[in-house]
Amino acid sequence: MSKNSPSPIRPTDDDARHLARSLIKEARIAALAVLDPDSGAPMVTRISFGLGAQGAWLTLVSDLAAHTRGLRENTRVGLLLGEAPAKGDPLAFPRLSVQAEPCFVARDSALHQAHREAWLAHHPKSALYVDFPDFSFVSLTPVGADLNGGFGKAYRLSADDLHGQD
Repeated sequence: MSKNSPSPIRPTDDDARHLARSLIKEARIAALAVLDPDSGAPMVTRISFGLGAQGAWLTLVSDLAAHTRGLRENTRVGLLLGEAPAKGDPLAFPRLSVQAEPCFVARDSALHQAHREAWLAHHPKSALYVDFPDFSFVSLTPVGADLNGGFGKAYRLSADDLHGQD
């Protein structure tokens, strides 16, 4: 983009905040980007995603998964929320690209139990493995995000924009 070109980023408004919060509430999966601890190369995988106690952003990961070590060893990760329908141009549908900070939740904590209850309400099939000793909840605290609401609808959002009330 040249110096004289206008920014493609629109001012963040209530409609953008509402769309971003809708994508967060509706998400059951996300793409997760971490850095591979051995090579330093980016690694992207699909994860289960949901909201836990007090609206915390969560995923449930196994120690056997390659991305878990990346979550443990890096203070920042990336998430992509928003699934395109089976038909239509996937670039015409909204998506939210989030920078977040991961934090593993201690298994013996009251918070783990509260997250477990909320998680199972939205991911009932995970009851098969949620209590396996190698599985952990990871809270993902958003730092900021870019919302693409469809063609020509780009916004930059703060953590407060993502957590506010509609």
